[in-house]
Amino acid sequence: MRAIATLLAAGLLSSCATAPAQIVPHAPDAVRISNPAELRDPAELQVLFWDQATQRDRFARMEDYFAGLEVAPAAQPRALRQGRPLPPSIVSALDDAFAANHAMGVMVLQDGQVRYERYAAGFGANRRWTSFSVAKSFTSALLGAALAEGAIVGLDDPVTRYIPALAGTAYDGVTVGQVATMTSGVAWNEDYADPNSDVARMLLVEPRAGEPQSVTYARNLSRAEPVGEGRWRYNTLETNLLGDIVMAATGKSLAALARNKIVEPAGFAGSLFWMNDLTGQSIGGCCLSLTVADYARFGQWVLEGGSGVVPGGWFQRAGAPYTAFAQRPGFGYGYQWWSYPAGAFGAQGIFGQSITIYPEQRMVVAIVSNQPRATGGGEREAWMKALTHLAAASATQ
Repeated sequence: MRAIATLLAAGLLSSCATAPAQIVPHAPDAVRISNPAELRDPAELQVLFWDQATQRDRFARMEDYFAGLEVAPAAQPRALRQGRPLPPSIVSALDDAFAANHAMGVMVLQDGQVRYERYAAGFGANRRWTSFSVAKSFTSALLGAALAEGAIVGLDDPVTRYIPALAGTAYDGVTVGQVATMTSGVAWNEDYADPNSDVARMLLVEPRAGEPQSVTYARNLSRAEPVGEGRWRYNTLETNLLGDIVMAATGKSLAALARNKIVEPAGFAGSLFWMNDLTGQSIGGCCLSLTVADYARFGQWVLEGGSGVVPGGWFQRAGAPYTAFAQRPGFGYGYQWWSYPAGAFGAQGIFGQSITIYPEQRMVVAIVSNQPRATGGGEREAWMKALTHLAAASATQ
């Protein structure tokens, strides 16, 4: 999540509005290229330095600033019917958390029905909001879909089976599963306050036609631990590489795959926008845009297991703590999902975006926010506290 903050502050978004060098194959009837006509002043595109008023405007229309692919809504959108109202005390707590998190929109589903929905003034149910690292969990779902259809044979496959250009690099011998769990053992500097860190520079690398920028940058990395002994380190490059693996295996952009593997089965009612890198490849670790209700629909589809698209039990496995955090009992990281106490898991993005799934309570909570800082402001902890209260109360309501 923090990694995206750096890459947004660096060269990705300062030049992403240029015409893409290459677009991987996609379904033209469902996906169209979105490419702003004019390159704006790079200073305008430094996302971390936008004030809140600017964020509030632009986070809702990133397609006006950056190149990407647009996916049409589902042919048969999933209806979200009104459920029983939450108790007044819970509504009051959620209202307080909404304000504290600078939220723009929140939806709570239980048993697939809407029990709470709220939007900030000037924002509404039909408007999209950017995801930041919530996109990582969408890429995880597409990994599951590629496994289910046999395009990717297994998580123990070497990365180089799908990206031969990484042979002889630090990723030689690393498996798809190790990339998916961010345990590759490849050295990585994710200090987003350091302009010389890897994450600040990875999308400044000179684009090579036909090769994602993540692959180009990965060529020059070194190992921190031997293959198979890597510790967990949060690394957005690895999610980008995971997206590259899925695209190489299937021959489709992540946006085009999402059309058939997520948008249709989850029943999205609005369109999806997924940003490209400078070579025209979908960015696996960041930057898709949806309505709040469609974030919730995705969470509901995940809660239901993604039947027919991903292998059985995929999301339970992906949301389990492959790496447990010793300093925070009950918390950990799985296959591009964060795991929480009592079997809950979720997707997180900077500036306060998240989808949280409570299987025991049959509940999904989606929020998009306009927090003043990318991370570290304390809002995330306040939101998780409110959700813990909500989940406990919802179990008996």
